[in-house]
Amino acid sequence: MENESRISEFLLHGFPDTEELRIIHIVVFLIIYLVAIIENLIIITVIVYSHQLHSPMYFFLVNLSLQDLGSISVTVPKSMLNSLMNTEAITYSGCLCQVFFFVFFIMSHFFLLGVMAYDRYVAICKPLHYEMIMNKKACIQMATTVWMGALFWSMLHMGNLVTLEFCSRIINQFFCEIPQLLKISCSKFYVAVEQALIFASSLGFVYYGLIAFSYVQIFRTVLRIPSTQGKQKAFSTCLPHLIVICLFMACGTFAYMRPTSSSQSTSNILISLFYCVMPPVMNPLVYSMRNKELKIAFWKLILCFFPHTLQKYFQLCVF
Repeated sequence: MENESRISEFLLHGFPDTEELRIIHIVVFLIIYLVAIIENLIIITVIVYSHQLHSPMYFFLVNLSLQDLGSISVTVPKSMLNSLMNTEAITYSGCLCQVFFFVFFIMSHFFLLGVMAYDRYVAICKPLHYEMIMNKKACIQMATTVWMGALFWSMLHMGNLVTLEFCSRIINQFFCEIPQLLKISCSKFYVAVEQALIFASSLGFVYYGLIAFSYVQIFRTVLRIPSTQGKQKAFSTCLPHLIVICLFMACGTFAYMRPTSSSQSTSNILISLFYCVMPPVMNPLVYSMRNKELKIAFWKLILCFFPHTLQKYFQLCVF
């Protein structure tokens, strides 16, 4: 065991250290990272440049894409860089910064899902008051509250982690993760960090309970809509968000409610990949698959920037 005063860096034992696996790791992570970046940048660009999408739902979707960009950029590039340089090292300050920004983006994502559920609740259950309740000022205040709330939680966890002493510098993960840091801690302040996590988890279940209640009300209202077309339109705006919530909840539950192994475990790595890497890749796909407005705006934007290329493409398709 190593004394805390000697620890200036940690070692990320996330993946087996063989040349073949390092190459596979770099290639797979690079593809996933580029796909996530491109998807989310497309979502942001299409919404920003399409005036018909300047509504509360798409304003919050832009914020969600920004959070996805942030969360995947905190962990994946460093992991690829380590494999490329054939090292496992991350500095003490770098590890704490990674924890800070990862918690910041994950918690902002979590809070925003609740705001988006409220937006759908007002749109479907109180359509006559929607513009009054979800006005521009209210949306900006909600988004600001989301980011500030996430900043508070990340500062809280960072403050607790700074007080910890570590008996080892080996982290059995490909990034600095709070449960793994607690495993190598030998500090008396360990309980304070654990209590903060339990408190956050309890608030999380209450928060998800409120989201579930809002969706119960939404589905009750949708089922009372007489026209089939009206029901389909309502479900097309709600189901993607509900899928994203379930994906995020499943990822978080697997990641933080499982017993954390003190040794290197393939299951730990796979679960962390699932909740750290998959949401930023899947969220844009989920929101765009059933969203006709987003698809139309995307092709209009492509037509605006590349008119001659598309014209040639259509001519080739015809002939």
